[in-house]
This record gives sequence, structure tokens and C-alpha cells, in this order.
Amino acid sequence: MSALLDVILPVFLLIGFGYAAARAGLFAESAVDGVMRFAQNFAVPTLLFKSISQMDLAATYDPGLFASFYAGAIGGFALGFFGARTLFGRNATDAVAIGFACMFSNSLLLGLPITERAYGADALAGNIAIISIHSPLLYAIGITAMELARSHGQGVPAGKLVSQVLKAIFSQPLVLGITAGFIVNLSGLPLPGTVWAAVEMMARSAIPVALFGLGGVLLRYHPEGDKAAIAMVCVISLLLHPAITYGLGRWVIGLDTAQMRSAVVTASMAPGVNAYLFAHMYGAGRRVAASAVLLATAASIGTIWMWLQILP
Repeated sequence: MSALLDVILPVFLLIGFGYAAARAGLFAESAVDGVMRFAQNFAVPTLLFKSISQMDLAATYDPGLFASFYAGAIGGFALGFFGARTLFGRNATDAVAIGFACMFSNSLLLGLPITERAYGADALAGNIAIISIHSPLLYAIGITAMELARSHGQGVPAGKLVSQVLKAIFSQPLVLGITAGFIVNLSGLPLPGTVWAAVEMMARSAIPVALFGLGGVLLRYHPEGDKAAIAMVCVISLLLHPAITYGLGRWVIGLDTAQMRSAVVTASMAPGVNAYLFAHMYGAGRRVAASAVLLATAASIGTIWMWLQILP
């Protein structure tokens, strides 16, 4: 119970504060958009830049860590896609959007603060490693699948498809922050202390601002219709993805305690807002994605507590 009270509830109270402020009319939609734009386009990319530029890549980048987490994520995408197609009769583009919602866990806005509160700031190396390839890899999978679904039978050249995927990935601020972090890390480029001080100030604002803004965003998502499809997304995201990661990490790959914590906690997060943004970008599966983000985020209070009890 202490994990629920001390680790999980403070994070969700901050989200709830943003939700309540928006619901009471104290946090206008334009203000919510501005806060989230600041968080996602500036503060969070700065946090990722700082973390990756100072990371010991050789010690942190472990193939087993990536395999255990991303096998669960990609498995979730496949299950969501084929479930949407076969069980619910959705068209291919809707099925890709639903599969993406099953795959894209909220690794950053929820995974980082919950891991830090549960295990301390020193436990975040595995989370950062996962996050550093999370958006590039999963957006590459989602965009490629969506473009293939949209262009099926139209004979779109492979070169054009690759260009569309790369343009979509590298226009994201999160990816730009990650790329800049790798450049500084691998090149050993020295930055003045004043620059690092400014980076540190910006990075410290990222998580609380993003969580507060996330509460305001969630107010817009009204669960309606498609109950079975939404339930499928919630089950895959909150239970199957972390279960696959846990099983592989413990019994097949043999991750150490710190890696298990980072991988399973990150895998157990609800779909992130990016799941809805992806669906909105393509005009496919928007109602399922939006409702799944809201309902899975609420349900994850209980499922995250469960996974914290299971983990060493």
C-alpha cells in the first residue's frame, strides 16, 4: 500500500490537478495547448538531451534490456492490429492506429516519475535508454505500417515511403533532443557551465509541467462507443506488454534488478498522448485511441501498483 500512496498517487494527483483546473475553467484549452507545447517541444527534449549526453552508453545500452521491452511493445502492436481486424472488423488504417495505441506506452511522462519515486533517481538509466529509441523506433513501425495500409494497391515507390517515414520521425522535437544528446555524448563536445546550468533549469521543469498539462489534455477525451476495442487496448497495454517484458527479462534473458525495474515499469504504463496524436494525424481510430488513453491512464493506478508489488 505504501507504493500506491508514496509513489503512484502523487504523480496522478498532479495529473488530477491539471484535469480539475481545466474542468473548472481555470485552465483554458489554449493554455493547455501552450503548456503541452512547451513541455513536448522544449522542456522534455531538453531533459532527454541532458540525460543522453551524460549517459554511459556502453554500460546502459544492453541488448537484453531492449529485447525484453520492445518484444512486448511490438507484440502488443501485432495483437492490437490483428484483434482490430479480425475481432472488430476495422479497416487496415484503423487497425494500425489501434495497434499503435497498444504499443506506445507513456514511457516518459509517467514511466520516468514513477520509477524515480519508486526506486530513486539513480534507477533511471534503463528508462532513459529505452526512451532514447522509443519514439524513433515505434514511430518508424507505426508510420511504415500506416503508409503501407494507405498505399496498398497504389504502387507507392519504396524510396518515397522511406522518405515519408524519415521526415515524419525527424520532425519530432523529442527525436531532435535525443539526436543532439547522442552528438554531444559521442563527440565529447565540451559545453560551457552556463549552458549546462540553463539545461538543468529547463530539464527540472519538464516532468511536473508535462504531468499538469496532461491532466488538461485528458479532459478532452470522452469515452464513448467501441467499448470492446478500448478494453482490448487497455488489457494489452497494462497487462500483456509488461507480462511479456517480465517473462523475457526474468526467465529468458536474465536482466538484473535495475534493468527489470526499468523495463517492466516502463512497459506497464498506459498509452501516451502520442497514441491519440498518431491516430489524429491519420484520421484513423481516433475515438478508440482517445478513450483508451483516458481509461487506461485511470486504470493504471491499480495495475502499476500490482507490478510494483511483483518486481524485486
